[in-house]
Amino acid sequence: MAAVKWGVLGAARIGLDRVIPGMLKGTNVEVAAIASRDLAKARAAADRLGIPTAYGSYEELLADPAIEAVYNPLPNNLHVEWTLKAARAGKHVLCEKPMAMNAADAERLRACPKDRIVAEAFMVRFHPQWIRAREIVRSGRLGEVRALQMLFAYNNPDPANIRNKLETGGGALMDIGCYAMVGGRYLLDAEPARVIALIDRDPAFGTDRLSSAIMDFGGGRQLTFAVSTQAARYQRFQVLGTKARLEIAIPVNAPQGEETRILVDDEGAADGSSAVAETIPASDQYTLQAEAFGRAVRGEEKLPWGIEDSIMSMRILDALFRSETSGKWEAP
Repeated sequence: MAAVKWGVLGAARIGLDRVIPGMLKGTNVEVAAIASRDLAKARAAADRLGIPTAYGSYEELLADPAIEAVYNPLPNNLHVEWTLKAARAGKHVLCEKPMAMNAADAERLRACPKDRIVAEAFMVRFHPQWIRAREIVRSGRLGEVRALQMLFAYNNPDPANIRNKLETGGGALMDIGCYAMVGGRYLLDAEPARVIALIDRDPAFGTDRLSSAIMDFGGGRQLTFAVSTQAARYQRFQVLGTKARLEIAIPVNAPQGEETRILVDDEGAADGSSAVAETIPASDQYTLQAEAFGRAVRGEEKLPWGIEDSIMSMRILDALFRSETSGKWEAP
């Protein structure tokens, strides 16, 4: 299969440090160009990563007929605008999460040409540790799943950081709470019927610095999570069933190109000492994501998640934010 030629919009840190290096290892991936509104910045990024072409505007990259797919890691408030422009320019688009600022914003993506693939870059869904966790959940080894739980935090009080800017879609729920939401939807193959949140906002930034939530998936299944942008760095995802417990040790920022592990506890020792680790072979979730996207572009397979999936994600996040002020359960 001929490699898919990719172009990158912007020189965002997530792209330069994680996603593009992962993409460059893909067997069907060729990162051919990168664009920035600052040509010198684009050239520096291109030189650093060995990308052949640098453009001084996003429009120039979209006008390049050789580019087949675009990776969009721009600020959250620019995701829909430039994803639409890229798709209308004939490009397939992999856009960073969250796909939009809210559900109404995400619904604009329905105007993308139907023959273009548009997907949200939730790379965790391509990591073997999550795939294996879902296999175990589906196998019945855990019994009936009752509770899913995630704790995810980092400490970033920098007022200049984009994650702390309300106008560009910053805050804990948008940045990392979305992983808890997607993790639950992925493992359960279900959507929440109602959600509720408790949110603490930074008095200066206005963004949520600590958000806790309950998501009711029906049938006695609940996902609870707490996410913070101003707390000690930590992440863990757990699934509790009637027979056993499963734990993903590093659920989101899995080390690239390294082994990971999940823990399954069939015995239920109160201190967790009876859990048995299962080693997941070394992989890079960004490589796997790009390769899967490339196969979809070439018509070799279909991606399970597209625009409608992203709209649902934003509806859930919108409902969580509504519950902040209503103090009540909200339906997505």
